[in-house]
This record gives sequence, structure tokens and C-alpha cells, in this order.
Amino acid sequence: MTGFPSPSSGLRALRPEAFGAEPSGERLARIHRSPHFADGVFKNPAGTPRPEGGAMIEFAKASLRKEDRIRRVPAGTVPVHATTLADLAKPPVSGLRVTWMGHSSVLTEIDGRRVLFDPVWGERCSPFSFAGPKRLHPVPLPLAALGPVDVVVISHDHYDHLDMPTIKALAGTDTLFAVPLGVGGHLERWGVSADRLRELDWHEATKVGGLTLTATPARHFCGRGVRSAQHTLWASWVVAGEEHRVYHSGDTGYFEGFRDIGADHGPFDVTMIQIGAYSEFWPDIHMTPEEGMRAHLDLQGGAAHGVLLPIHWGTFNLAAHAWAEPGEWTKDAAEDAGQAVATPRPGEPFEPAGKLPVDAWWRAVSAPIARPWRRPKGATATPAVKDELDLAGEV
Repeated sequence: MTGFPSPSSGLRALRPEAFGAEPSGERLARIHRSPHFADGVFKNPAGTPRPEGGAMIEFAKASLRKEDRIRRVPAGTVPVHATTLADLAKPPVSGLRVTWMGHSSVLTEIDGRRVLFDPVWGERCSPFSFAGPKRLHPVPLPLAALGPVDVVVISHDHYDHLDMPTIKALAGTDTLFAVPLGVGGHLERWGVSADRLRELDWHEATKVGGLTLTATPARHFCGRGVRSAQHTLWASWVVAGEEHRVYHSGDTGYFEGFRDIGADHGPFDVTMIQIGAYSEFWPDIHMTPEEGMRAHLDLQGGAAHGVLLPIHWGTFNLAAHAWAEPGEWTKDAAEDAGQAVATPRPGEPFEPAGKLPVDAWWRAVSAPIARPWRRPKGATATPAVKDELDLAGEV
């Protein structure tokens, strides 16, 4: 023993805290034993490629155009529901209540337990407090005002789903954390004790109170640092209680596996489906609203059933599409499919078995939106007449 730190330990010490921790020890050994890990990385269903560097450069160029920047953000103040403790203190009449907090953060009160999916209360989804995508509306209520949470569920380790300041705040509570394989290392670095972690591979399950939480496949990727080793898994999640079942997609491209998840675990009272931040530059790792609707129907056995809650939109500017486009497109897709969709304002609680929030609240603060998905196949991508633009506030 020389008494000097190894070069690798020195590099780990220099790693920014927000980058989290690379898996090591038994955690890394378990990753290597996973049937979904091969050739040094976790593998996607259907051989999904990651976005190419050239595509990301083209996206960055498009992001610099002033006209594109304007349409990607709200034209006014987003009408956030002023959620209070009183909103959440009374148990749901039906036994299931859902509160979308913005982006992919959802509080689900199910059969007497409280599950918080992908909580992001930070101002930016970034490793830095001074740069990166900034939220477009405030959080509906302070994290401390949320009340006790039985389990926090994380879909994957990207910054808009795994927020270090939020996890550090929750580390001071007695909540448990259910995370995909490898993600637990990040949480341990941020103060979550190992005995509060439930770290799962795809198709593995854990019980919290009367709930069964199952990590299910998704089509995405991982990584927080400059060099992504692909040593942390990404997942969608099924949460089943005695009376109700819910599904949270995390981030995912469309794939045939939704049918298998539905056959094994469905049908669901509500699905929380990613329908925003899609792009032609990364078609395999995010879904359009049309694909999100198809995923919901697959999860429900091929027919309209339950309620779809659109997530992963409205809070952060992460793609080139218009800010309100995911909401409009989802409403159209729901009408075509005859499927019930809830469109709550951020922070607005609702019970899937009760009256659904269906107001197109974004129209009051949206710039005009072109609707290319409504055009006949083969039609020009540029609106030929003014009527093809729906102005903000019009129904």
C-alpha cells in the first residue's frame, strides 16, 4: 500500500455530483448478469439505435432559428392549478386519484398508498443550475407540501426524470425508491440509504404495502455524464393494488412489447404515456401522440379502455415541435380512437372513475399550431391556406 489514491479514484472524486455514480461492486456484477445486458451495454427491444451525432447537430441548428424558438414555448402564462394540501388530504372516493405535476412527474394515490413517479421539482433539467432547459411553468406546490409518499418510482436517469435536488430532498423522508437496475448508485451518492432502494431489472417486481411494482421494458437509453457507459437501465412501470392498476411509460419509442405488457399486467385504469419531445431526429426513443395512443390501446388489449393521461410535455422545451402540439394531437388521436383522455392543468387532481378534466387549457397561451397529422397522405407539409392554422384560443 502506497497511501496514494489511484488515478480512477481521483477521477471519481472530480466527477460532478449531479452526474451521479457509475455502478460498481455487486451492483455492477448484477448488471453483468442481466439477460438484457450484452457487449458492455444494456440492450433495447427491437435493436433500437441511439440518436446519431449528425442528427443532434441538425436539431441544434434548427433550435437556433428565431421562429422555431418562439413556437416551442407558451405565448403566455401557463395556467397551473393551485394545488393545496386540502386537495390531496381527503382520500379519493374511487380509491384512485392522479395528479400530473408537469412533464413526467405524477402523484398517484392508489388503494390507500401514494406513489410518486419521476419527481422533478428543480428549475432546470440539467446538471448545472445556470444552464439547460428551464421549466416553462412553476411547480404546482412545494415538494414539502406534497405530504408523505410511500414510494418514489424512477423510470431512468436522464435529467428530466431524475433530478438530484428533488432526490436529496426526498432522501430526508422515509419514502422507499423503486428504480431500474443500476440507477440506485446515483441515489446512494445523493444520500438515499441502500435499505430504502428497490432496484429492479425488467420483469422483476417488488411489494410496497399492498402494492406490487413491476419494472417493464421500454425503448430508450440512459446516461448523465459526458461519457455514457450505458450501465443503467431504463424502464416503464406497472403498479397494481388490490383494486386498481396503473402504468407509467417513462420515456420510450413505440414497440410491439406494449402488447405483451398489457397481456401480462393489464388492463389498466389509467396509463401515463409519453407523448412529447418527439422528433424525426430520434424516432426510435420517443413517441408521437399517435404512437402514444397506439401504445395505450396495445396495453389495454387492443380496445379503448380506461383513461390515458398524456405526460412528458408542456413543462420543458426539449424538441422542435410546437409547445402545444402534443396536447392538440393527442386530443385528435383520442377522438379518432374513441378513447377517454384526461388533460388536466399541471397540479389538477382527478379520479379516472369520475369526471375527467378535458379542457384544452393550452389554447389560451399557445401560438398558432399547424396540424400536419390532419392532412391527407401525400399532402404538402406547408399549410396552403390560412384555415389550416388553428389560432390560440379557438376550439
